[in-house]
Amino acid sequence: MERKDFLKAMAILPLGASALQLTDLQKAAKSFEATPRMPVLFLGHGNPMNALYDNTFTRGFQNIAKDLPKPNAILCISAHWETKGTFVTAMEQPKTIHDFGGFPQALFDVEYPAPGSPELALETQKLITSVPVGLDHNWGLDHGCWTVVKFLYPNADIPVIQMSIDYTKPASYHYALAKEIAALRHKGVLIVGSGNTVHNLRMAAWDKMNEVGYAYDWATVANEKMKKMILEGDHQSLINFEKQGKEFLLAVPTPEHYMPLIYTLALQEKDEKTTIFNDSILAGSLNMMSVKIDKA
Repeated sequence: MERKDFLKAMAILPLGASALQLTDLQKAAKSFEATPRMPVLFLGHGNPMNALYDNTFTRGFQNIAKDLPKPNAILCISAHWETKGTFVTAMEQPKTIHDFGGFPQALFDVEYPAPGSPELALETQKLITSVPVGLDHNWGLDHGCWTVVKFLYPNADIPVIQMSIDYTKPASYHYALAKEIAALRHKGVLIVGSGNTVHNLRMAAWDKMNEVGYAYDWATVANEKMKKMILEGDHQSLINFEKQGKEFLLAVPTPEHYMPLIYTLALQEKDEKTTIFNDSILAGSLNMMSVKIDKA
């Protein structure tokens, strides 16, 4: 944070501002110095049970992490935090949220005790000027976040915050909003979108969940089209996903799992390439495809 921005933030605090607020602002003033540009990830998080498994997908997360610079912090956009308006978590110690049901107790016992980063929350709030950004102290890390980040950084020693998805807005809005946080990539922040590109739970063949690669024809068609658009940098077609045919409409019956991909793609710069990994469809209608964006 530049000195003028720090002073501006100090000036708008109410007279009764807490010591914590002041401390956070002081930290923010000293944090996020310039760093080499960080990569960006979109991770297909799939079944929460992956958090307990050593499988093709979790090894894919682990392998991609080997080539990542160690970040100062992580900002995650998860499919599982939808709000009206935009918020970022701003607590010192976010809770691990088990936002699911019907799974074994072992999954509910998993904790991911990564610290939060009120400083990063303030920095993100400062960067986004098109809309107000609220500071949230109640959410935490939902399973769209911790079930994948735990494989990138199993020691839970990297601060993590989440940014919510405004469910009232279209993909074009989210693409534009993501561009406002691009500067974080140059301040040691790893930005992670977590969702699924093909995500139709109603049509899932649950008895085929363990058959990797079992896919309905429409899911295969949608997946191949999406990959082509991603690799060719055709972001406009991906933003206009509702106009890409019946296969896309079946793949994205509701947008929440798709929007984290839009955030990730919006951050791609002209000299960067996309790498696709974990590209497998499960249960006919759920794709684990993940994307890394980094320098060519």
